[in-house]
Amino acid sequence: MRKVIALEFITLDGVIQAGGGPEEDTSGGFAYGGWQAPYSDDVIGTVMNRQMNMPFDLLLGRKTFEIWAPYWPQHADRWPGVMKATKYVASNTMTSHEWQPSVFLGGDVAEKVSQLKQQPGPDLNVYGSANLLQTLMKHDLVDEFWLKIYPLTLGSGKRLFVDGTIPAAFKVTESQVSPSGIIIVNYERAGAVNSGSV
Repeated sequence: MRKVIALEFITLDGVIQAGGGPEEDTSGGFAYGGWQAPYSDDVIGTVMNRQMNMPFDLLLGRKTFEIWAPYWPQHADRWPGVMKATKYVASNTMTSHEWQPSVFLGGDVAEKVSQLKQQPGPDLNVYGSANLLQTLMKHDLVDEFWLKIYPLTLGSGKRLFVDGTIPAAFKVTESQVSPSGIIIVNYERAGAVNSGSV
């Protein structure tokens, strides 16, 4: 069974919007685009290089796809795998695009992703795609979170976890802290939430 893995750059207060650059996603008046840049270091670079070179297909929201489609074909030397990976795009308005291979998932996205998980193939990696992730989490379809937690708060912007997230327990499968203070941690589903007294 294929896993859905959310690979997210996230602030301490949970923002995942526009970490890569000022013009990446200004929706909602977001003014902090590019917040990742001051924290780049060799450790985060090595981790990203390893994660980006594992076998994968992509599961993206329409907005993330529209940001990536003009960019990555021009920078494929930095991430060759992005060109051959199948891009599954959650969209009710797009049905085709010149950036191939691409498959557009309209209608009941949760059901379609559930079916994709049952098919043979590499894991489905989700980058950005805040709205899509909310849908996937509400339907308990995310198997792992590979987070890069940056040492800053922004106070506004699209967040990873919002009301409606299904309660779930996770276990850490990998973790380290980069010299610039980025907590790099991978979480894997570990069943239901258990409670008790301390």
